[in-house]
Amino acid sequence: MALNLSYISKKTTGDLVIFYTEKYKLIELNYYFKNQEIDYINQIINSKSIRANNKKLSIFNLNPSQRIVIVPVKPGQTSFENEKSGAKFYEFLKSNFVFSISILDKNAKFFSKKNKFFLNEFLHGLQLKSYEFNKYKTKDESKNININIPIKMKSNIKKINSKFNAILNGTNLTKDLVSEPGNILHPDEYAKRIMQLRKFGLKVTILNKNKLKKMGMNALLGVGQGSIRGSYLVIIEWRGSSKNNKPLAFVGKGVCFDTGGISLKPAKFMEDMTYDMAGSAVVVGLMKNLALRKAKINAVGVVGLVENMPDGNAQRPGDIVRSYSGKTIEVLNTDAEGRLVLADALTYTEEKFKPKFIIDLATLTGAIIVALGSEYAGLFSNDDKLSNQIYNSGIKVDEKVWRMPLNKSYDKLINSKKADMQNINYVGGAGSTTAAQFLQRFIINKTPWAHLDIAGMAFSKYGGALNSGGATGFGVRLLNQLIEDNYE
Repeated sequence: MALNLSYISKKTTGDLVIFYTEKYKLIELNYYFKNQEIDYINQIINSKSIRANNKKLSIFNLNPSQRIVIVPVKPGQTSFENEKSGAKFYEFLKSNFVFSISILDKNAKFFSKKNKFFLNEFLHGLQLKSYEFNKYKTKDESKNININIPIKMKSNIKKINSKFNAILNGTNLTKDLVSEPGNILHPDEYAKRIMQLRKFGLKVTILNKNKLKKMGMNALLGVGQGSIRGSYLVIIEWRGSSKNNKPLAFVGKGVCFDTGGISLKPAKFMEDMTYDMAGSAVVVGLMKNLALRKAKINAVGVVGLVENMPDGNAQRPGDIVRSYSGKTIEVLNTDAEGRLVLADALTYTEEKFKPKFIIDLATLTGAIIVALGSEYAGLFSNDDKLSNQIYNSGIKVDEKVWRMPLNKSYDKLINSKKADMQNINYVGGAGSTTAAQFLQRFIINKTPWAHLDIAGMAFSKYGGALNSGGATGFGVRLLNQLIEDNYE
């Protein structure tokens, strides 16, 4: 169902939402209701059935043509709890067929006095949860849900909401990109879409196959050589601070479709490999968010865009390639392709931009799902400070990460007899760690670096607190919070 936020001048339109405290205290209702109606509302709220479920939303008829939805608000709720309340509210409206509902300004303002951003966060969670990807449906029979907000609240909400709208836009762009099918969002089309971000003040540079070949990015190019589509490195720059300030760098894996190449994946669930570019989509969504909210930092996003296909010209198991760093890689499995794309992108980013830190994101290994399921992303890093910052930011926005080990002891599992390293560990075990250990070899100058393996988080069959099933947008809110808390 599509969601519309409308500003109205009438006191009430459609059904009504009332926020109340867990102590069953109704706030500022005299302006809207007659004494008899208030008595009736109090009677409903203090009934045994409501008290027994005081943390849940409830609905009842005020009169034959109007219903009231009761939303409990706990004093001192965190930002995420406010957002989660909004998300639950949206699901409740859907399940109870509420298509038009009004917020009571005096009632909402009371809670905003206690928490300045209460209503903004509530609406933000509601909007995040309402995301749908249905652009390819020829007939959409779903109804709109209209949230009516008093016109007198418009200026305050819009002033504060510019930040929330930037995050929403960035997150939804990430979801859109991840949701697109592989025949539509191949590397050629993806590069064009990123170019459109220039209108938001971002500098976008596209390095095509010919340029990458001259630069020696053979690890990245090897992955895409079996596809009729192009292979690209796309650089997105935001300048919101002094030129002298080093940028924050974000690198994303953009394998638009991953068949596994010659090391072909099983057919079952291969259709999900459209989201193997989710790491890059997070970077693109984050950069749009930073531009929209005019973040006071310098940032660069670098994404490697390829398609991994089996073809007469495809990379073979056993091939040896020379990466941009000069290090050689024996490709023992063409389905361990994301690390090859990131290898060249990481070294290039470090060498070109000399950033404060580099964070890369990738749906890199199935092993991280075995280890952490769909509750935490795997965090690997060479820097304790950066790791702690990412972890704490993840807790705040409920995009959680869990730090996993890196150690020289794992190097022997990826050392090759024929080249400097091999792209998989054939001994078995520690699949996610050896992949991260591989990536660390391409951080040449000891720049603080973190790798987020988001294979279990980028796509969800059942949805989460703030997202519906499908693409989750995981990472945009996490990294935005990291920047807000530590670098602005």
